[in-house]
Amino acid sequence: MRIAVTGSIATDHLMTFPGRFADQLVADQLHTVSLSFLVDALDVRRGGVGANICFGMGQLGAQPILVGAAGNDFGEYRAWLERHGVDTASVRISEVMHTARFICTTDQDHNQIGSFYTGAMSEARLIELQHVAERVGGLDLVSIGADDPEAMIRHTEECRTRGIPFAADFSQQIARMDGEDIRVLLDGAAFLFNNEYEKGLIETKTGWSGAEILDRVGTRVTTLGAHGVRIERKGRPDIEVHCPEEDAKVDPTGVGDAFRAGFLSGLSWGVDLERAAQVGNMLATLVIETLGTQEYELRRGHFMERFTKAYGDAAAAEVQQHLGR
Repeated sequence: MRIAVTGSIATDHLMTFPGRFADQLVADQLHTVSLSFLVDALDVRRGGVGANICFGMGQLGAQPILVGAAGNDFGEYRAWLERHGVDTASVRISEVMHTARFICTTDQDHNQIGSFYTGAMSEARLIELQHVAERVGGLDLVSIGADDPEAMIRHTEECRTRGIPFAADFSQQIARMDGEDIRVLLDGAAFLFNNEYEKGLIETKTGWSGAEILDRVGTRVTTLGAHGVRIERKGRPDIEVHCPEEDAKVDPTGVGDAFRAGFLSGLSWGVDLERAAQVGNMLATLVIETLGTQEYELRRGHFMERFTKAYGDAAAAEVQQHLGR
């Protein structure tokens, strides 16, 4: 099963300020702020939801196709992704803009000042999925993740026109979308991904109830944080899958992307929805135990040992034949 993942490609530049922002602000001068913070640390991490999801799928051997836009500075990042099993040949390289970048400084009270530069991401709207499909011999599913909003709409409409099954996955972009855009992006989706908060926001903005949304999508997948995931389909019993036990809770960033990576990998293997969700939960657990969205190491023996403990021998035997040694 060939799965393409559209979505943002970015790098995060994370800095740590040893003091408090509040101590540097003068109450009656907030209209003319001019500050520079001497930071103790700079951590540059690879990110972007499309790249994060593909990295996880690549780790699981699912051979994902990344579709997005980056700048001429993408070379090292591209090599990293390809080394971890990601097809990057459909990434558009901008001739004039840098890869999207998030720059954030955090103080000792965990307050943050950040900026997001969209950069080359705005050119994702120029990508034609048909060219991707022709290059790889057809697409069985396109997961449409958070990206340039116009790109998300174009990719969705192209999937409908060409009859390519698609998954709707708004994540960070849902806050800026109005009800009409959300209705366009989810109507007819084979899968709709959301967390609990996004579920309520989708229903509020569209004016559609949960039941009405299930009339329009094949399967709704709602992540529930530490409580796992719930899978809903019209006229069928819900599937609920718990999370494996965590060794530590280090950093939640990228956990949702990791779940999607595991779930989509399960779909590519042809396992059922419950098993796919179990793989997603296991991969998400590895990410929450790690600092950074692509810094975890998938050691297959360790993965299967923990998967077996969480979901049992029968589930593990089925996943093992796809995951390999």
